[in-house]
Amino acid sequence: MQFGICNEIFKDWKLEDTMVYARKTGYDALEIAPFTISKYVTDISAAVRREIRDAAARAQIGISGIHWVLVQTEGMHLNHPDASVRARTSAYLCELVDFCADLGGKIIVVGSPKQRLLMEGVSFAQAWDWATATFRDSVKQAAVRGVTLCFEPLAPAETNFINTAEEAIRFVRQHDSPHFRIILDVKAMCSEAKPIPQIIRESWPYLAYFHANDKNLKGPGFGEIDFKPIAAALRDVGYDGTVSVEVFKFEEGPEMIAARSLEYLRRAFA
Repeated sequence: MQFGICNEIFKDWKLEDTMVYARKTGYDALEIAPFTISKYVTDISAAVRREIRDAAARAQIGISGIHWVLVQTEGMHLNHPDASVRARTSAYLCELVDFCADLGGKIIVVGSPKQRLLMEGVSFAQAWDWATATFRDSVKQAAVRGVTLCFEPLAPAETNFINTAEEAIRFVRQHDSPHFRIILDVKAMCSEAKPIPQIIRESWPYLAYFHANDKNLKGPGFGEIDFKPIAAALRDVGYDGTVSVEVFKFEEGPEMIAARSLEYLRRAFA
């Protein structure tokens, strides 16, 4: 099991400086939000992609993958009633697969709550079918590039489409591919009725990535969530992927967020 951290925590830092600091702090991997580099990954050249990969190699840190993949993009929606919007989104998901692979990453986190909201007049069943089809080509491309797409169940406060791990597993199982799995996020799981360790155990073997945070939107150890039972559940199911720190409130600053989160995770997982 490795510990990672998301790069948008280091707002306004150069990406290579973030890599160096994260590795010095003790992290094994960096998770990249594409919008911190460019609005669209299609605008990130092959040369820049090589530079990012080379910078990670120099810093001796892995790139676990990418997330926040539809933030700041326009005209993207997983289950939009307009077929041309869904086609555009489907094609962009394939571009994201290539971008992730070009960086040496293995995981694409698809949360995108706004880009999957049920539009007015669209039933849940219809949205489900449209979203399923939207992922078809990118799941195939992920198999070709050795990447895993991870669909993220999110709280009802964030989206009205797929709010539980159980729903997310039913969604990804339709493609019957090891390259389409789910991610579990502590903050999001706090909205479910089940205890977090139970969700983890019931989600195996469809769990491929894990976000560590607190329901107060800060890092692990910055709130009331006890990570020891969470760590035990991850060990019990044999999870050997990345536990990545993702936060949404940055008051403490990147250095303190990074250091305290990792220190807490190491104690919890010891």
